[in-house]
Amino acid sequence: MRPAGGPPRSEGNVPTNSSEPGRTVTSRALAILGAFTPERPELALTQICRLTGLRHATAHRLVGELTAWGALERIPSGAYVIGLRLWELGALNPRGLPLRIRAMPVMEDLHAATRQHVQLAVLDGTDALIVERISAARAIPVVSQVGGRLPLHASAVGRMLLAHAGEELFTEVVRDGLAGFTRTTITDPAELRLALAESRRTGVAVVREEMSPGAYSVAAPITDSKGRVVAALSVVGSDAQTHLLVPAVVMAGLGISRGLGPGAMP
Repeated sequence: MRPAGGPPRSEGNVPTNSSEPGRTVTSRALAILGAFTPERPELALTQICRLTGLRHATAHRLVGELTAWGALERIPSGAYVIGLRLWELGALNPRGLPLRIRAMPVMEDLHAATRQHVQLAVLDGTDALIVERISAARAIPVVSQVGGRLPLHASAVGRMLLAHAGEELFTEVVRDGLAGFTRTTITDPAELRLALAESRRTGVAVVREEMSPGAYSVAAPITDSKGRVVAALSVVGSDAQTHLLVPAVVMAGLGISRGLGPGAMP
């Protein structure tokens, strides 16, 4: 029990709200930002409260501070969206804008040659994060979008990234079971391990209707000047013969990799 007039109790050096024990100001602000997803790009204050578990007064204060700083923006409907200040900061990440700048000319050539979706992904936690995509107007609809995430076990870019990520990540990915999106999705860890070994051996990942029916994808790795796999490039199409595009995707991946000379990536 603290003396009257003494400083509030804190977690580390960050004051906590006694009505929400165990949650720092930082964790609450991050929870608000984390409530926004590609599926939920606009949120009203009441929705933010429901998704974060924050009291209305706390959420209102933090949302106001985040809006004043530029992390959030309020739109005419009264809802909130992610602000451009976060986009500015995200552009500083070397796996974001610099990688995209180097990859885009090659991706445009690959798209012109294949007339299919072309996407670029990096590893983020236990997901493949799409950092760039060129869509084909008449190609099959795909679930991914820029800023969206794909599972590592069921997407071509994800499988390529997982294949070079090490045993620790593999264990984490399979620990709680592998989600089955279609009847052909690999959900057995032993089968997935074999598929990853094949991707390392051949230098490509080929996925057939594992994310959605009728979608076929081929991915190749993108490496930095030290030979580390830092991203994956894929083509997604509706043709069961999409695997015939392997040489084109591999060459495109090599082209981007050559652009990632010393100093281009961390």
